[in-house]
Amino acid sequence: MNLQVQKNTLYVGGLAEEVNEAILHSAFIPFGDIKDVKTPLDQATQKHRSFGFVTFLEREDAAAAMDNMDGAELYGRVLTVNYAFPERIKGGEQGWAAQPIWADADTWFERQQQEEEMQRLQAEQQAAMKAAEELHRKKLAEEREGEKEEETEIKADPMAAAEAETLKQQNA
Repeated sequence: MNLQVQKNTLYVGGLAEEVNEAILHSAFIPFGDIKDVKTPLDQATQKHRSFGFVTFLEREDAAAAMDNMDGAELYGRVLTVNYAFPERIKGGEQGWAAQPIWADADTWFERQQQEEEMQRLQAEQQAAMKAAEELHRKKLAEEREGEKEEETEIKADPMAAAEAETLKQQNA
């Protein structure tokens, strides 16, 4: 995973159930001006998921907060504080990406058009191959008919049959 770290946003893990965004803000305000505090909610229980994000205005303030608060205790729970990774949104051609799902709509349509064009070209090529095979079969059939006519001519002419017999013996 090669994501850029956000140097002014901190991940705060290990939060107790009683901790809300206001308490988290109060715990981190001594280190500098805070731009935003978020505690993502569990959709089923509507409670936070034991972690949150604190975004500082200055990188130095975030670094100071991380150094001082990582391993600290808040409401009886030990906190884990690290730099946060950018939010990941489901979508994009690679599955999880930092872009919305509709971002690759144009490339999807282009791929669909290319696929349809490829199928059309393959169908044309198959039709051309069938036509070429049919032409080849007709030529072979005509050659065989020509050979049969020669054989019937040889059988009808005793002199030609004798010449053919002599040629066979010489070649053998």
